[in-house]
Amino acid sequence: MEDLAVELYKINAIKFGDYKTKVGIYTPIYFDLRVIISFPRLMETLADLMLKKINVSKHSLVCGVPYTALPIATILSTKTNTPMVMRRKEAKSYGTKKLIEGVFSQGENCLIVEDVVTSGSSIMETVKDLRDSKIVCSEAIVLLDREQGGKSFLNENGIKMHSLLTMSELMNILSERGLISEEIKSKVERYIADNKVNSQSVFPLKNNRLKMSFSKRIQHAKNNTAKRLMEIMIEKETNLCVAADFTDATDILNLAEEIGPFICCLKTHIDIVKDFHPNFIKYLKTIAETHNFLLMEDRKFADIGKTVQLQFNEGVFEISSWAHFVTAHSLFGESILDALKDPTSNTGVFLLAEASSRGCLFDEKYTQETVNLALKCKSQIAGIVCQSPLFIEHPGFLQLTPGVQLDASGDELGQQYNSPETVVISKGGDVAVVGRGITKSSNKRKEAKKYRDLLWAAYLKRIE
Repeated sequence: MEDLAVELYKINAIKFGDYKTKVGIYTPIYFDLRVIISFPRLMETLADLMLKKINVSKHSLVCGVPYTALPIATILSTKTNTPMVMRRKEAKSYGTKKLIEGVFSQGENCLIVEDVVTSGSSIMETVKDLRDSKIVCSEAIVLLDREQGGKSFLNENGIKMHSLLTMSELMNILSERGLISEEIKSKVERYIADNKVNSQSVFPLKNNRLKMSFSKRIQHAKNNTAKRLMEIMIEKETNLCVAADFTDATDILNLAEEIGPFICCLKTHIDIVKDFHPNFIKYLKTIAETHNFLLMEDRKFADIGKTVQLQFNEGVFEISSWAHFVTAHSLFGESILDALKDPTSNTGVFLLAEASSRGCLFDEKYTQETVNLALKCKSQIAGIVCQSPLFIEHPGFLQLTPGVQLDASGDELGQQYNSPETVVISKGGDVAVVGRGITKSSNKRKEAKKYRDLLWAAYLKRIE
């Protein structure tokens, strides 16, 4: 990597002076990487280093951010035999009028290639057009990260960025090789420290749910029960959902009574309750009404439509008669949502797009197809269960994120835990699910209040 940095300096791809960047900030260092197209061996070295940094085989497409990164993307494409697509900056006014050129199918996964990242706005412009064409984007490989906020912005929008060099690393290499003075190095370091870019102002997403308050998002929700949940969250100042995974009905009722003031939703697995009786549901509904929270049955429906319809409406549990929300897999497509329609209520469905369990077989194509199904059936969908910030521009959906615990990183059965702040800010969770962190506590009320306060504080921090 040191040799790459030196070569870039030698071919005058790195310039020092006073330059204006795309985002309007003046900088003492400028990268003119367009010149590398005249140095084929350097281009090949750059591509080889990128291939060592990222596993291109995870992706079925490659796309370079226009226009400097296009030659790099082309070499990556030919070296790995991975098809390439190209994004136009403006659609043609004639012919097909397409923004994305090339051969591709909906749901394919595309690796983004870029030269330099400052705010991340150029990558997001490309990602947005690719996603509009139903292409999945989750990773980007870049030559240089200027360390001015682009990486975190991309992460917030579901793009994991890998870089060959950071600005700090580059300055250290050039200084150690005697190619720049300490004065120049210090000037650049001060500049980086003092000029972090607010990517949201540079690339404001339309209706970015991560930056919108729940009070503003209510008007975007198509599912009435999701609206009701947001109203409760605002009124009680809580985005805490507790997983009541007890096998004894009395334990669940006691838990609900104890933590009710601090939660917006209680999640059950009704089929693990050993002593189930219809009276249990009656008492549970009364507690929920008293403390103003909703009930979610985490049934994870996954079967042909008729079977799901019977599981939802019939049998000993009669889930449709009491559950405000249910969870479902998208494996069987739209038919599963048809089966979960209840003319007497407006039960909200949370579709599973990702899971918190280690080794989960959900892939990125499945995740994107789940989101696409949700967008097609908005009135039924309350939200999506996931571990990363999906559907950024659809604030009417709620992101339900399980796997929250303060004092553990995982269990022996593959469950992975994250802190409240990580789940809400980094992973994009709107409603966070806490289970054993509360249910195993000797003082469940105290722990519920603690989690409620931490999660709500993280939400306020996120929207601010």
